[in-house]
Amino acid sequence: KNELGKNALGVNQLYWLDQLHQVLEVGNYGRGTIKSYLAEMRLLFQYYHHKDVEQIAEQDILDYMMFIKTVHGVGRAKCRSVAQSCAFFYRHVIKKPFVLPSKLYPRKEFVLPSVMTQVQIKQLFSRTTELRQRAVISLLYGCGLRLGEVQRLKMSDIERGSHRILIRQGKGNKDRYVLLPQYVLQELEHYYRAYRPKVYLFESKQLKDKPLHQRSVQTIVNAAMTSSGFESGVYTAHTLRHSFATHMLDMGSDIHSIKTLLGHSKIETTMIYLHLQQSKREALVSPIDQLLGNG
Repeated sequence: KNELGKNALGVNQLYWLDQLHQVLEVGNYGRGTIKSYLAEMRLLFQYYHHKDVEQIAEQDILDYMMFIKTVHGVGRAKCRSVAQSCAFFYRHVIKKPFVLPSKLYPRKEFVLPSVMTQVQIKQLFSRTTELRQRAVISLLYGCGLRLGEVQRLKMSDIERGSHRILIRQGKGNKDRYVLLPQYVLQELEHYYRAYRPKVYLFESKQLKDKPLHQRSVQTIVNAAMTSSGFESGVYTAHTLRHSFATHMLDMGSDIHSIKTLLGHSKIETTMIYLHLQQSKREALVSPIDQLLGNG
């Protein structure tokens, strides 16, 4: 990636990047999608900086993906990001006649997300004393929010009377409401009295009325995990969101309600938590114990 960045783009490549940007903006795609697609196509164009974009063929794209896999050792997620960006660009922007082959999309690896046990969650909250850390982890675990959703949360989005929080333009540019548990509200009140935020709940010290950077919010979570006795890097902000969903299932909540709270567009995404559900798994009995066991 570093050496690709040295290749200057010409007028042709910059024109097509601008066209891609316009199509994404007009289509009201999310900030993360716009940033990702532009970055991936820029790198592809820098790799083929000696060619006009119209000359980049299907085989060129396959060769590029082989290059980033073998030379840079990228994984499935990166390859999929490149493939999705290329598919969008060629389908909606340059409108080339060929369709990107399915072999561009590496086979999905089924990996269960890491989840904290309820005992570990209690340990986290009992040992975390700093008010901002408590506020952040309360929102992540108590409401099942994404890191970026916590980072962009405004004071005006917290509806105390209705016991709910409005999540504006979450993933996929969708608004949704999530629960505002009493425990989380109490933690936010303690935090507010100490920090007095004005616009965003977690505000930047350097930039007036701007939110903290996402990396700073993740650093807050990491500090809470470390001070609570957990090994550095094992559990993240997203672990708390996974734990929220899994523990909701364990307590008997239906998967469709959890899907809505998490802001998933497909039920299949939410169903991964069925694999992590402790209560159902503990109630299962193998037929060998039923038939041959001694009680």
